[in-house]
Amino acid sequence: MISIVLPVYNERDNLESLHDEIQKAISSLPYDFEIIYVDDGSNDGSFDILRKITKKDKRVKVIRFKRNFGQTSAIKAGFDFSRGEIIITMDSDGQNDPADIPKVLEKLFAENLDIVSGWRKERKDNIVRVIPSKIANLIISFVSGVKLHDYGCTLKAYRREIVKNLELFGDMHRFIPAFAGWFGAKVGEVVVNHRPRTKGKSKYKVIPRVFRTFVDIFFLKFFMSFQTKPMRFFGSAGIALIFISLLLAGLTLYQKYYLGVWVHRNPLLLIAIFFFLTGFQLITTGIISEFLVRIYFFSSQRPPYFVEKVISADEENQSS
Repeated sequence: MISIVLPVYNERDNLESLHDEIQKAISSLPYDFEIIYVDDGSNDGSFDILRKITKKDKRVKVIRFKRNFGQTSAIKAGFDFSRGEIIITMDSDGQNDPADIPKVLEKLFAENLDIVSGWRKERKDNIVRVIPSKIANLIISFVSGVKLHDYGCTLKAYRREIVKNLELFGDMHRFIPAFAGWFGAKVGEVVVNHRPRTKGKSKYKVIPRVFRTFVDIFFLKFFMSFQTKPMRFFGSAGIALIFISLLLAGLTLYQKYYLGVWVHRNPLLLIAIFFFLTGFQLITTGIISEFLVRIYFFSSQRPPYFVEKVISADEENQSS
């Protein structure tokens, strides 16, 4: 079985036409499909449209969140509730073209890949979105070693074993190929069609999105370098600062006893104290981080979302 996962947030006007396109795209493929819509706290009536779609297509399942948790949580829920050995993700705003689903699957199977990422080579977005995206893609490719042109394209195909135990949070969904590649997954990309938005309103906010992306890139670098040993990062920095503080303290004593410089008039002493305290704090942070890493890897994780309803053609409405 192949699962198609679509995060939905206030896309009432796009859902029915998009679902028709998905049905058409997969109708000739020799696989069983399920289509999972994750309603991420929509307040425009999207859930009513999804309920209507569910009654018409028995392959559809709808996951409804209690509130808006963000795209990463919606994708994570799609992974958790899916049954397919292959999971395809795509946006629900109509900009990803369902006609590319066969192309993505063909690439995955033909080259025996674990992940195939869409590449919106000719994007239909304005330059304010495109330029920061290109810069971010270059940086992510450099930091992770997984060379992709378009990390931000939601249209991707994953093998289930790659994502089933992946813990996602924040805005980390776009970095899944980087994380998976770091663990040894085979990642490829294929050029896909990108369409302009014709209905509804974009939720993209340039400045907050750019800021969050670069914060996430910093986390990505930290994770890949010090994933299981954060003490190596914080401890090394802390020890370096303490060493510098001791040198400055020694220089202060030398100036006092050999040059006659009064300690209370010497700023080096304050700098030495500041460096020592900062170094001590970094070492303490490293120790705490070690414990947190162990908690992360060795305890069960609560999902980063709360489900209100799950509906499908074969199930009664149920609360989670």
